[in-house]
Amino acid sequence: MSAVTSAPSLRRRDQAWPFWPLVPLYPYGQRPTQRVEVVKDQVWTFEQFQGIFYVVVPIRMTVVRLEPTGLLVYSPVAPTPECIALVRELEDRYGPVKYIVMSTVTGIEHKVFVGPFARKFPQAQVYVTPNQWSFPLNLPLPWLGLPRDRTHILPADSAQAPFADQVDYALLPPIDLGLGPFGETACFHRASRTLLVTDAIVAIPAEPPAIVQIDPFPLLFHARDTGTDAIADTPANRRKGWQRIALFAFYFRPSTLDVATTGEMLQEAKQAPVRSRQHYFGFYPFRWRPDWPQSFASLHNGGRLQVAPILKTLIFNRGPEEVLAWAKAVATWQFERIIPAHLDAPIAATPEQFLQAFDFLQADESLEPGQTLPEADFELLQQIEALLLSRGISRPRQTITLSAPDKKAEV
Repeated sequence: MSAVTSAPSLRRRDQAWPFWPLVPLYPYGQRPTQRVEVVKDQVWTFEQFQGIFYVVVPIRMTVVRLEPTGLLVYSPVAPTPECIALVRELEDRYGPVKYIVMSTVTGIEHKVFVGPFARKFPQAQVYVTPNQWSFPLNLPLPWLGLPRDRTHILPADSAQAPFADQVDYALLPPIDLGLGPFGETACFHRASRTLLVTDAIVAIPAEPPAIVQIDPFPLLFHARDTGTDAIADTPANRRKGWQRIALFAFYFRPSTLDVATTGEMLQEAKQAPVRSRQHYFGFYPFRWRPDWPQSFASLHNGGRLQVAPILKTLIFNRGPEEVLAWAKAVATWQFERIIPAHLDAPIAATPEQFLQAFDFLQADESLEPGQTLPEADFELLQQIEALLLSRGISRPRQTITLSAPDKKAEV
């Protein structure tokens, strides 16, 4: 694989994203882009990063080459001048962007970029996953910035799509979450044997991804043990910071994390080596227990495919039969690699390994919800689930019938 970013002399305005207040995530108005050629002359990823309180993770769009000419874009990222220039380079060699796929129903961090990206390519047709919704008002698609005259709902039968001769897709049936449904579209590019997914599945790298190392400050910020520690840029600190960020991103409040008292934070802030706005004026509330690396090791799970804890706890167990049927349909495609919209990519994987990641949907009642993951790390997610249920916002967990007669497992 080969990665391409713009020259070091790139002007800040080329990475500018002026609409960041719509979804105010770090790095706000500046979004560097890295293009990676995954399969020579066939598949490319465009990576940016985003997060809250320096908990930054990659966000990814994938572009595949169509025959005899043209490109299909899956799950656009922020169309900064730098990003669009990198796409134009592909257009010059392989033909224009013909299709743009809005692959998710729920993920606002993906949906927000589709309209602005489509306006940069006025000849491209936009295909969106069915059952779109918005909150607090459920607005029509043109009001969400999608072009009225060239936006289409993906047909239930993928054979009816104009790119069906080269790209298959499978629609995850809408899972009712209360406020609105969850759903996404998985695509399979047959020529390269590549599966594209959005949020349904991930693999967590032990080393910080290249895109988040373009701006290592968030990694180094979270590598500290106290607010008085200096920011030190070393490979070990980048790795340490990344692994802690991964625990934040997936559990919100992992069991190996404590929070300093207000008095402790104030005292440390007075002694902090740097008290700038970037450093949150010296305040640093996090206290990691000595066994936090073991918690990350369980989450990392050797870099294997997995469903993220939040999807296991709050989403997929609301429609386990639909999710499992969708996973089985996806597993009929003979792919060799998977490109999710977050974390590690590409992931060398077989259909069998993909399907295995959904085994928790058929788990025995005696098994814990997190399977091999520490139950304590799921505490906050379970508290969120209980709150949503108590207020009637979320639906209860559903059950799925196992192959054994008369036996059911609660997911």
